[in-house]
Amino acid sequence: MDKNSDFKPGDILSRRKGLVMHKGILLDDGSVYHNTPRRGEHVSSFSAFSKNRNVYAEPSDEFTREEALWGAKLYPRRRYNPLTNNCEHTVSRAANGSQRSPQLSSIFLSGGIAVATLVLTRSITLAGAGYALTRKFTKQKASST
Repeated sequence: MDKNSDFKPGDILSRRKGLVMHKGILLDDGSVYHNTPRRGEHVSSFSAFSKNRNVYAEPSDEFTREEALWGAKLYPRRRYNPLTNNCEHTVSRAANGSQRSPQLSSIFLSGGIAVATLVLTRSITLAGAGYALTRKFTKQKASST
């Protein structure tokens, strides 16, 4: 899906941004509340959010969409910080009141396992495999919760 008419207000949207997914919340007027390094938490048009890439909505019920809309309007706008206030932190805080970034957690865990594997085995191949497997398993865990 890539047209905002395919989505409902309060949907949590995502699109590919390099190696990660960029997230935002669709507002009543079709604009998107999201967080970027240059502008921090802000509202922009759907096309500015999508940057001509495919946009996907996470499955959610009416209650979740209403909470996300309310949270997007309620919280004060904050500056971007890749470790403590990235787009996932912004969306999860608005949608459920807790700041979480599963992608960031996955990257740190995967990196830690890769470094430990490299130190223990001195094998870049095994370290790369450890990183890839950990990323795969943490993505599966995040999508099942």
